[in-house]
Amino acid sequence: MRPMLLSLSAALVLAASSAVAATAPNPEGEAKLAKLLEGRVAGKPVPCINLRGSDSSEIIDGTAIVYKGPGGRYYVNRPRGGADSLRRDDVLVTKTLTAQLCNTDVVTLVDSLSRFQRGFVNLGDFVPYSKAKR
Repeated sequence: MRPMLLSLSAALVLAASSAVAATAPNPEGEAKLAKLLEGRVAGKPVPCINLRGSDSSEIIDGTAIVYKGPGGRYYVNRPRGGADSLRRDDVLVTKTLTAQLCNTDVVTLVDSLSRFQRGFVNLGDFVPYSKAKR
């Protein structure tokens, strides 16, 4: 019984270390996001955004989804899970019951060429970024 317990413990440690490694920041994605947000100031994170006010969205590979809203405001969402699987050529599929997208929602990732589902992300809070006042 003891060898099996050790094997189970080792498997749990390996799984935990893999999960930590998977959530490590993506340097290329972070650099692209920083460039996109140049000249903008972060606001207080919000749990939901209004989809009707969102003009478009942009995926930052392995890092975040940026929703572009009215007045040039950007809402950056760093998913709580699955961010490492984000690719700029993915199609984001959301199913909501209201006109809001919230941090409790799941976004399905669909390959833009094959149209097959290839994963999903669990959204986090949305951080608004506005142009800095001069």
